[in-house]
Amino acid sequence: MAHLRAQTPLPETADELCAVARDLKAGMEDVRLGARANEADLKTLSEQGALANYRVLHFATHGALSGEISGAVEPGLILSPPKAPTERDDGYLSAVEIAGLKLDADWVILSACNTAAGNAHNAEALSGLARALFYAGGRTLLVSHWAVDSHATVQLISRAVSTIAADPSIGRAEALRRSMLALVEGGQAHPAHWAPFVVVGEGAAAQ
Repeated sequence: MAHLRAQTPLPETADELCAVARDLKAGMEDVRLGARANEADLKTLSEQGALANYRVLHFATHGALSGEISGAVEPGLILSPPKAPTERDDGYLSAVEIAGLKLDADWVILSACNTAAGNAHNAEALSGLARALFYAGGRTLLVSHWAVDSHATVQLISRAVSTIAADPSIGRAEALRRSMLALVEGGQAHPAHWAPFVVVGEGAAAQ
């Protein structure tokens, strides 16, 4: 738990989440920031069937490789930790917990580091969080192959979603490509700013 609380805050991700919500015409009540972004609520939404009502799920947080978080042997996403950890909510949403969620999502955006990594050291790519999300019911994923620059990622993801919201016919991969080009043309040409992310899978037509 202390390890989770020691992670660098990412206040800029709130701007990303809110911008994406506006472009997708989602209500702000559907944007869970700070303490509302927790395991217990996510699992409750899944159990009640409400999580399966979302066509797009967007996580903007820290991603962790297998063994990177003390006591965690699986890759996962760091959510807001509770005051006291429980089996249901310890602040770390592991791959096996993700696989147990009930989704029906055309697009799952993982705006975090290393989310395309394997389930263990030297395991094949996409065998960790990506496989878990496909198993849970995600059809298209936006995942990263290595550590990402948070501020550049906010721009990349926000612009990609804005682009596809303006013209859904272009597809998610093309929207991401255009967003990457915009970053390069805007002076962020180093691949560390735009190259980690990839679209995987084919969902329904973008909404």
